[in-house]
Amino acid sequence: MRILIVGDSYFPSSAYREPFERLAARHELTFLDLADEPGWVPQTPSEQRLKETFGSPAAVIGALDRHEVIVFQGAAISDAVLDAAPGLRAICCARGGPVNVDIAAATERGIPVVTTPGKNAEAVADLTIGFIVMLARRLPEVVRHVEGGGVFGHDNYEGSRWFGHDLGGKALGLIGFGQVGSRVARRAVAFGMRVVVHDPFVPPAAIAESGGEAVDLETLVATADVISLHARASADNRHLIGREEVARMKPGCLLVNTARDTLVDEEALAEGLASGRLGGAALDLVSPSPATGRHSLLAFPNVIITTHIGGATFETLQHAAEMIAAEIERLDAGEPLLNVANRAGLEARGAGSDAG
Repeated sequence: MRILIVGDSYFPSSAYREPFERLAARHELTFLDLADEPGWVPQTPSEQRLKETFGSPAAVIGALDRHEVIVFQGAAISDAVLDAAPGLRAICCARGGPVNVDIAAATERGIPVVTTPGKNAEAVADLTIGFIVMLARRLPEVVRHVEGGGVFGHDNYEGSRWFGHDLGGKALGLIGFGQVGSRVARRAVAFGMRVVVHDPFVPPAAIAESGGEAVDLETLVATADVISLHARASADNRHLIGREEVARMKPGCLLVNTARDTLVDEEALAEGLASGRLGGAALDLVSPSPATGRHSLLAFPNVIITTHIGGATFETLQHAAEMIAAEIERLDAGEPLLNVANRAGLEARGAGSDAG
């Protein structure tokens, strides 16, 4: 098969080379790295359905040459791209949700869209626990004190200003119990935390197997010492954490968000921090920073903001590339593909036998 591997600034094509070595003996591999096109404006209905893209569809179309498989992370895969590759057998998107792919167009053409669910689960779970430790021990405040020229190292008792909390015995509330949430639970149990979970899509028995207890959202918000968000964003859960939820939280509750910024009402969060209701927040995703000045939430010394680094590890890239390489081997062998985002659509139209 002819396979086009398209890299971007986050997931360069070089990250695929080692995991794809075993494919090189049987297949023709073409590596391409896109240049970002921040001025590109989606024009067609298909292009307007794409989100979180890197580059434009034209850049991908220009590299196509009878390719049967396209591998990428951020490339814009519109209907025009699919039409330029009439022999396409699979679209392999190295992310959990293929929001930069016109899924409907692929399904209409009988092409399976393969994804890599859980590729970054270990990395995000690690970061989540790191955030919890940092907030519980007031590290943001301590670091700012030191970096701001505060006195340290002169008194054996100066730590008395920075008393925090152990994690053992505290209740961690997880909203969402998928690939990441379940891993956070296992890590938290190792710290001696009690884990309560709200996820209506996961059976309580599965939650119990990981050491957690299934509860409703209201109970979780009212009883957790730390709340961590791991739900996929949707129209139904926008501002899942809003003023009502903040008002019901235990005094001093800590909030961690490594999922999506839309899950948190930032105005409500700021009010909770200002009132002292919240003991701190760690956010890997927030509203965009202003063109000048600081993000408004950084006015609070007990807030951590990071630049969407949850899955930014070399191991995440390698895991995703290995998952895709395995799917291509299944495709080549005529075996069912495992992670097909449009499986139901393909089955409904009686197409895409490769999807299994």
